[in-house]
Amino acid sequence: MSDDTDSDDGTNRRHDRVRVHATPGSGNSLSHWTSARNPLQVAINYLVIWLVRISPSLRLKRWLMRRIGVRVGDGVSWGLEATPDVFWPELITVEDRAIVGYDATILCHEFLQDEYRTGEVVVGERAMIGAGAIVLPGVEIGADARVAANSLVTRDVAPGETVAGVPARQMGGDSSGATE
Repeated sequence: MSDDTDSDDGTNRRHDRVRVHATPGSGNSLSHWTSARNPLQVAINYLVIWLVRISPSLRLKRWLMRRIGVRVGDGVSWGLEATPDVFWPELITVEDRAIVGYDATILCHEFLQDEYRTGEVVVGERAMIGAGAIVLPGVEIGADARVAANSLVTRDVAPGETVAGVPARQMGGDSSGATE
């Protein structure tokens, strides 16, 4: 399959799940972020996320993330310096016993020139996201899937699949590196 598709029928499910929001007025969408989100709520989210990033306590991390709307399952391990989306943390679901590695980032928004996009991210049960990986809005990572360190996840990862690279591609396919 090509980089732009992630299903047998040639559609990109991630893009189907991402909502597009027009930017009012002139300037790029980031310059209008205060029209999209309450600045006080973003400031609170930022402070909570800062604590999540530096706390060594997994129990405290789970408790704090739930306070800002992240759906966090039992036994989730959230690595030091890992960052949930500061603008739309309520669009993140991390299911039971998943691992989010050191300095990984889960994004639920993309600020572009004339629009911004938002999309839910779901990390399945017992899935693992490696250190430094970035997950884009609208991506679903299946149960027991693995994302290698420093990968950029631009499309769904099937349950049990291992992906790596920029953009992340399935590991273990044929020797040409093509995905199945």
